[in-house]
Amino acid sequence: QLGREMEAAKQEATKLKDEANKLFVEKHFQPALDKYSEAIAIDDTSAILYANRAFAHMKLENYGSAIEDATKAIELDKNYIKAYYRRGSAYFALFKFKESRNDFRLAVKAAPRDPDVRKKLAECEKAYKAAMLSEAIAFDSSKKSAFESLGDLDALVVENSYDGPHLPETITLDFVKSLIEHLRAQKRLHSKYLYQILWRAKSILTAEASMVRVTFPSEGKFTIFGDVHGQYYDLLHVFDNVNGLPSEENPCLFNGDFVDRGSFSVEIMITLLALKVLYPNHVFLNRGNHEAQSMNKVYGFEGEIKAKYSATAYDLFTEIFCALPLSHLINDKVLVVHGGLFSTDGVTLKDIEKIDRFREPPDSGLMCELLWADPQDHNGRSPSKRGVGLSFGPDVTHRFLDDNNLKMLVRSHECKDNGYSLHHGGRCATIFSAPNYCDQMGNKGAVLILKGDLEPQFVVFDAVPHPKVPPMAYANQYSSMLM
Repeated sequence: QLGREMEAAKQEATKLKDEANKLFVEKHFQPALDKYSEAIAIDDTSAILYANRAFAHMKLENYGSAIEDATKAIELDKNYIKAYYRRGSAYFALFKFKESRNDFRLAVKAAPRDPDVRKKLAECEKAYKAAMLSEAIAFDSSKKSAFESLGDLDALVVENSYDGPHLPETITLDFVKSLIEHLRAQKRLHSKYLYQILWRAKSILTAEASMVRVTFPSEGKFTIFGDVHGQYYDLLHVFDNVNGLPSEENPCLFNGDFVDRGSFSVEIMITLLALKVLYPNHVFLNRGNHEAQSMNKVYGFEGEIKAKYSATAYDLFTEIFCALPLSHLINDKVLVVHGGLFSTDGVTLKDIEKIDRFREPPDSGLMCELLWADPQDHNGRSPSKRGVGLSFGPDVTHRFLDDNNLKMLVRSHECKDNGYSLHHGGRCATIFSAPNYCDQMGNKGAVLILKGDLEPQFVVFDAVPHPKVPPMAYANQYSSMLM
């Protein structure tokens, strides 16, 4: 009798696995993950189920959870090569190149003739050596600014063949509109004007606090964008057809993750920084976890900016990323951060204001948590499914908001099917503005609008066509690890 029950359970688990595989192929990654979890609840002895769920976690960027599942699969079957492959890829995504290299070495040892595994090991070896070199010449905050090395920007010559907009001494709306159309046509802004915009933007951003206090009138509105991730044509769609171009009457906050994955990150950054220079008191930019050199090296922005402009331009952008504020406080009641809340209670708004943000993001502490944390449904705190930061529950949100006399937390950082989600009794909102993320997720995009009562309103939009440059096109040496 027991044997028959066990066989029936395995058959049911196999059926659920097949349903999950079909959902995965159709790119419904969260439903696929849920089905794998149902199967594991019935049969927790299958290495294949854990390895498959690890792959679904990776598609959802839950790299910490992917490592846990792949490790479980290895415990169940030490000869299951895919488990090492999955864990190695997840470690790679977290920049743990040494651990990744170890897993791919084991995979190659088990399958020495598998060309794909050997290719992954070679990529990993290269990344590990680059990381060691980078660590040896680590960022020194006392070193000379890349901006200081530019010299006299006014002396730079604009060739007669240049057919783009010319930056006036004082930036104008007409210039920004011409710039947008020039970039929409996949043309380059002249380096002279790029450097001048970056210089002006850095001066403005550096003068801002780590938590910027913003007010808008009760009869007005304030729009918050989530991640846009290099999806320039979707951003222009919002400007053209959904919410209008930012202006003094249409203030907007862009909540980080402007770059990486999508292959038009440079165009997004130039446009947003030009708008910041034009409307310094009505266009606001928060830093996201992807505004960091470690992320840009792997997920595409470094390769893109060097391909379209130069290594000098990349150095300038990395300095600007370190000047971006970490949070904005809207009308003293709504706190907007990219990631989420903290690993300890008692953090105040003054603590956030005092954060020294002019650096690459650390692996722990308040700055890390502002950029990386995610909400969870149950009370308390848990290790992050991403492998960085933490997950925080409704009780954490309510305590923080009540202690600081706030109404609501707005954050981004997570792809949502409808472009947004409400958590924790409606006091925490996630907003995500990159529809059909990476050309494969099938999600909507959304923006969050606040009016005088500070009740969130969401406007949802679909993806629009873009030029035939795929996501991760400039992350070519590492993209096979991460797609």
